[in-house]
Amino acid sequence: MAHDAPALAGRGLHKRFQIKGVAEPTRALDDVTLEVPAGKLTALVGPDGAGKTTLLRLAAGLMSADEGSLSVLGIDVAKDPQSVQDRISYMPQRFGLYEDLSVQENLDLYADLHGVSRSVRRERYARLMEMTDLGRFTDRPAGKLSGGMKQKLGLACTLVRSPALLLLDEPTVGVDPLSRRELWEIVQQLVDDEQLSVIVSTAYLDEAERCAQVFVLQGGKLIAQGAPGEIRDKAKDLCFIATPPKGTAPRTLQAKLLDAPASIIDAVPQGGEVRFIRKPDANAASVDALLEGAPVESVPARLEDGFMVLLRTQQAKAKAAPTELAATAPRGESKDDVVIEVKDLVRKFGDFTAVASTSFDVRRGEIFGLLGPNGAGKTTTFRMLCGLLPASSGFLQVAGVNLRTARAHARSKIGYVSQKFALYGNLTVAENLHFFGGAYGLRGNRLHDRMQTVLQQFDLVGQEQATSGQLPGGFKQRLAMATGLLHEPEILFLDEPTSGTDPLARREFWRRITALAEAGVTIIITTHFMEEAEYCDRIVIQDAGKLLAIGTPQQVRVQAGSAADSRLSMEEAFIDIVTQAREAKRAPAQGAHA
Repeated sequence: MAHDAPALAGRGLHKRFQIKGVAEPTRALDDVTLEVPAGKLTALVGPDGAGKTTLLRLAAGLMSADEGSLSVLGIDVAKDPQSVQDRISYMPQRFGLYEDLSVQENLDLYADLHGVSRSVRRERYARLMEMTDLGRFTDRPAGKLSGGMKQKLGLACTLVRSPALLLLDEPTVGVDPLSRRELWEIVQQLVDDEQLSVIVSTAYLDEAERCAQVFVLQGGKLIAQGAPGEIRDKAKDLCFIATPPKGTAPRTLQAKLLDAPASIIDAVPQGGEVRFIRKPDANAASVDALLEGAPVESVPARLEDGFMVLLRTQQAKAKAAPTELAATAPRGESKDDVVIEVKDLVRKFGDFTAVASTSFDVRRGEIFGLLGPNGAGKTTTFRMLCGLLPASSGFLQVAGVNLRTARAHARSKIGYVSQKFALYGNLTVAENLHFFGGAYGLRGNRLHDRMQTVLQQFDLVGQEQATSGQLPGGFKQRLAMATGLLHEPEILFLDEPTSGTDPLARREFWRRITALAEAGVTIIITTHFMEEAEYCDRIVIQDAGKLLAIGTPQQVRVQAGSAADSRLSMEEAFIDIVTQAREAKRAPAQGAHA
């Protein structure tokens, strides 16, 4: 296929939005000039609010730039958006599936909307069902699909016609590693087989590493572009792995390194160790003092390392470490105390068993991770632990309260941050804090003092009068965290809190969580970012309602077949454990049919 024009070409693009309650307009795009090659897989990466979604919406003809020019497939999108929309397919972050309709009915609906003929759709459906492995589920309602399957159906609906350009806005947000890998295999197959042009925005830098070209946005400006190798080279010869001393958690060493911005650009737990990026001009003695004799070796740079160097360099001034979080656990209580106890926990929905006889306990100040593929039962387990869903049977005690008999009392001791922004979008930041503080029983000076404290802790000072629903995703997440911690709970439940956030925001989030755990707050978290499992003291991996693994991250890596001295990533361990369990389950079934 010949490509006479670039997939996208923008010159001097500007786009501003006015957020109610904020005096200055937000510069979503600020003098962006770029050219995206046709027939390639291209990534847009950058922190939350960088302008990635705005650029994709401009390319899709859904909004127009305030200044500058933009052509898509050689067409001026401002002058002729319909011609552009006739040749592209766009999958937004929240793709609109009709959950009461079946998989097939959703496909038919989108084919009708795009005017796809009966003869063309027969061939197209067959190809899409083969690629997505949804052929077995054509009669199933979309609402009954797992998160990963919904994303694959959304992609299939987007592709019911064969576009010249595919725009994907964070297509793998909220998707487990197995489903994420399958989605990328589908996209890569389209690029290889059909020379399709694909532009994808993503918060996962390992995904961007697959692309031919990467564009890095920050604060509405284009700060870097090039092949992944060119971005990686920003961190060349600056990346190291440190092995923490015995008895020191990787997250503790990571926090110490992050709190030394004069010497360290970035640090993140990895495989039971800590990967860090040293500043080029860092004093060697200062770095050695931070490491306290921990063994160190040099490692090759990754795309994420180059990305973090770019972002830290662009920051006008180094951010201060998060405000120290005061201890919230009752004085005199030991960190060895069991604050959550689960025995033979079962949850059924009719004949379907979502959670099957699960048992574990969690200690005070522990960070405990619930991991599993979409549809594994972890969210159901999570909701039972929070008191949002009653168990069908089994014993469940949280903060010394039996949840089967006193859920309301237990809820007064816990904080909860949901996966989706669950605050009141039409209220300001201050109004949300005031409302939820009152719901938690805070009044007068106590409420005022706690509001001021969390506004400072979560960098929300100056945003008090901003309408919550119009805030960028990263600000919404910080507001949700501030609200969940207003009443100083003993236990904090976090349901995929970093879904869709960039590496920089994830580092800042986990620095706060580490401080909370050190203060005695117990953290229960679900996540699809497997690197985040490295922050946990212990994790469980569930699938099909059953507990497959439990232990420290290192113990789980060993269960997956890792030698004690190897560096198996948590994502590799997760995929190995889930795949082995599924294969073992299929083997008897296949034997029975033999």
